[in-house]
Amino acid sequence: MIKNSGRFFALIAAYGGILILASLIALLLRFDFVVAQNYWESWLLTLIWLIPLKLILLGVFGQYRSLLTYFSYPDAKCIALSQFLAALIAAAVWIYVRGAGVMPRGVIVTDCVLSIVLIIFMRMGMRRFRENKKMLDDRRLHPSKRVLIIGAGEAGATLAREIQTKPGLGMEVVCFVDDQPQLKGQLIHGLQVIGDRHELAKIIPRLEITRAIIAMPQASPSIIRETIEILNAAGVENDILPSIGQLLHRKVTVNNLRPVNPEDLLGREAVPLNDEEISKLLCNKVVMVTGAGGSIGSELCRQIASHAPKMLILMERSEPSLFKIEQELLHEELCNALEPLATSVCNKERVEAIFNEYKPEIIFHAAANKHVPLMEHQPAEAIRNNDIGTMVVALAASRHGAERFVLVSTDKAVNPTNVMGATKRVAEMVAQAIQHSEGNRTIYSAVRFGNVLGSSGSVIPTFKKQISEGGPITVTHPDVTRYFMSIPEAVGLILQSATQAKGGEINVLDMGQPIKIRDLAAQMIQLSGLIPDKDIKIEYRGLRPGEKLYEEPIHEGENIRPTSHPKIKWLDRSCNGKDILSELNALSVNLYSHSNDELKAWLNRIVPEYTPWKG
Repeated sequence: MIKNSGRFFALIAAYGGILILASLIALLLRFDFVVAQNYWESWLLTLIWLIPLKLILLGVFGQYRSLLTYFSYPDAKCIALSQFLAALIAAAVWIYVRGAGVMPRGVIVTDCVLSIVLIIFMRMGMRRFRENKKMLDDRRLHPSKRVLIIGAGEAGATLAREIQTKPGLGMEVVCFVDDQPQLKGQLIHGLQVIGDRHELAKIIPRLEITRAIIAMPQASPSIIRETIEILNAAGVENDILPSIGQLLHRKVTVNNLRPVNPEDLLGREAVPLNDEEISKLLCNKVVMVTGAGGSIGSELCRQIASHAPKMLILMERSEPSLFKIEQELLHEELCNALEPLATSVCNKERVEAIFNEYKPEIIFHAAANKHVPLMEHQPAEAIRNNDIGTMVVALAASRHGAERFVLVSTDKAVNPTNVMGATKRVAEMVAQAIQHSEGNRTIYSAVRFGNVLGSSGSVIPTFKKQISEGGPITVTHPDVTRYFMSIPEAVGLILQSATQAKGGEINVLDMGQPIKIRDLAAQMIQLSGLIPDKDIKIEYRGLRPGEKLYEEPIHEGENIRPTSHPKIKWLDRSCNGKDILSELNALSVNLYSHSNDELKAWLNRIVPEYTPWKG
């Protein structure tokens, strides 16, 4: 029912006027603006029934319930169908009466086309009027920030267009800046590319820019760092569009914008991956990720989902973390078949039931206790999760004939000085032992790498919190260094290493150069617009239980060999793990009856290079 009769009659008048105009133009065009008297009469007789018919059909197709100022493709489709149907009826009448008292066939056809075009034009004009009015109103109520976009590529152009169509964002894009000389002076969505990054210091004050957006998702960290220094010196707000690796398959939108993070400045050059090989490994396969809610596990889920697996099984003991990654994957529509399973890898009965029901073909084992100081005081938990849990899942994979099992390890497994590193080395030995067990058909491999930027419990979130609280930033030692890489890069290389595995390998990822933690702290303080040791103090608290000054990528007894990928090396180290499975089974019976020192002594016996921390 039409509740507003005034609006209804206004719509009838508007549509009726346009339809009469369209028909009149069609008649004049048909006869080159010289119309004989008898055709005028036929045209008028036809209008008496054709215009009401068209108006009725517009109503049937819902055009009186649709607001004039809101117009989209479904409206255009309905308008076209209504007028086409009216033209068919008019043509049928013409055939039935053999043209007597009906406008000519050519006029009927032209009238149909013009009616569709003129109504659509009217609706588009009304929509544009509404948008312009809303834009002006929004600008009066919320003065816009003058925005400059750095990067005139596809990402920058997409971002500019979205900002232009959403005045409520409170941003007005003024221009682009891009280092490509051929783009200078070009217009993109009506906005000019007025120079390169090195001219920013002059452009910003001249155009009264108050905010800059870095839209260069493929730019190197050095370029990002240089650009940030210029923007900070100019005193403008700045945001960044994440890298291609972080965006993955998501669309470029304003919602992706975020402040510049240390990850953007400390990240490494983009690593090429063989997507064809990875897709061949994962496409149409049942893939399982353990520890699916963690930093590495959740990114594994994102990247695996983009390669169209038959099913993706998310195993995670933390219900909130599991729910979060499940909802993210569902929202992004990255995977059609998801199975979130809230369980622990240590639950042997449940793991067996999962393998029986879902029959996973590829397993990425990322579940682990990873926090060094916490595990130092509770080695039983570290052994239970990192070693017994690994054995439970790895043996199930072998029993059920899975294709591959990939263990996510750590560089802390090299010459470990802490429980966490020692238990991860044991986990590697478990995988190697099962690889060489009788009757096994599954391919086992492990991947070692260092710290990942921004993971839960890492220094970056900790430093951010300390800065927000006014300091001080606490660093363990002035000379402590760590290897860092981004989470997307680490996961991409894990997937790449899985395509190369032949069985029993330990792969080491090229982590680049180590970074001093004190330099990272200073850089984070500067990103916040503050001065290190003046606005925010850096204090040294001493190494925590189990920590080293520096990490080592390989053990002296390990021979490193190149692989087909420049960022992945293969460790050729034989494993004396023949009895490791029976040792773990025996230990699991009365694990919690042993003291911390006894469990560390056990680890030292299994991993001779392990030097227990004594605090």
